[in-house]
Amino acid sequence: MARSKIKRIGILTGGGDCPGLNAVIRGVTKPALDYGLKVIGIVDGFEGLVSGKAIELYNKDVSGILAAGGTILGSSNKGDPFHWPEEVNGKVKIFDRSKEALKNYEAWQLDAIIAIGGDGTMHISNKLSEMGMNIVGVPKTIDNDLQATDQTFGHDSAVYVVSEALDRLHTTASAHHRVMVIETMGRYAGWIALNGGLAGGADIILIPEIPFDWNVVYERVLHRNMIGKRFSLVCVAEGAKPMDGEMVMKRKDVKRTDPIVLGGIGEIIAKRISDNTGLETRYTVLGHLQRGGSPTPYDRILSTKFGTNAIQLAMKKQFGRMVALKGCEIKSVSIADAISKQKLVRHSDQAVLAASAVGVSFGTKNL
Repeated sequence: MARSKIKRIGILTGGGDCPGLNAVIRGVTKPALDYGLKVIGIVDGFEGLVSGKAIELYNKDVSGILAAGGTILGSSNKGDPFHWPEEVNGKVKIFDRSKEALKNYEAWQLDAIIAIGGDGTMHISNKLSEMGMNIVGVPKTIDNDLQATDQTFGHDSAVYVVSEALDRLHTTASAHHRVMVIETMGRYAGWIALNGGLAGGADIILIPEIPFDWNVVYERVLHRNMIGKRFSLVCVAEGAKPMDGEMVMKRKDVKRTDPIVLGGIGEIIAKRISDNTGLETRYTVLGHLQRGGSPTPYDRILSTKFGTNAIQLAMKKQFGRMVALKGCEIKSVSIADAISKQKLVRHSDQAVLAASAVGVSFGTKNL
């Protein structure tokens, strides 16, 4: 028989880590404890839900973690209960361990789980909801690719890292008269490269949603050199691709729900620019620097709002929903709607138009 009141909630952080996770954990736990709830921290995301690893959280556990990067609970992007990798006879095989997840949910006597994560985490949460678990979602991803929310926490912190890196590359690029290529994360969405490049004064921004023309890129850096601007900054998303080519795949990891691991486009672009223009070119891959460190003030505030509103949804038994930023307010949307469409950069987005207006090239003559 279902309980009339919420008494025990679980909380997990799924997918890749990012700044602001601890702020959400704090935002959920502190008010939950004030309401007299038991808070169970599930260790290492959905891995802990399947393997039965959890700890009880107390006020002392979440004090002083607002500004801390990472997550005190640990995370994993290889713990999908419906796509569970195990090594059998030297080969990785995939199993469905969702029943074990449900078993632990019931054994811990949880009334709800606050699932913090991005697109992958929300897809898993939706499936678990269909199995009978009470889930409230909190949107986290540096990629900012969840359509249902104006912004995900973690994105602003990643953009800060990119813009600061471009600031630093600007001085060395101008000193040595070089083209500097910086590769960002973002997978299939170009928001990090777009916003980071705009904030950091990139001359060329290349993103997955706008396939680029090699000749336009060459012409741009050569033109800058000809008019006396003897350096250029190129900000490229890991999923960017030329008009006549594909995304650059670093490797495949069958343990992940999405096995494709992108990376390497920055090096290719740097070599092609050097070979075809004669300009000295270097590249930098920011990688996991974009995930690490302390969250920006914006992300600390957004994470706290998300966390406190998520526990309110749980208390009201509004399950199967995700908190979302709509304008300046935190609302809620169904998880099913949240994952129905990926948020990608459009040619008409104001950031694209603003970048074009100040002279940024997207490697195409169409903008």
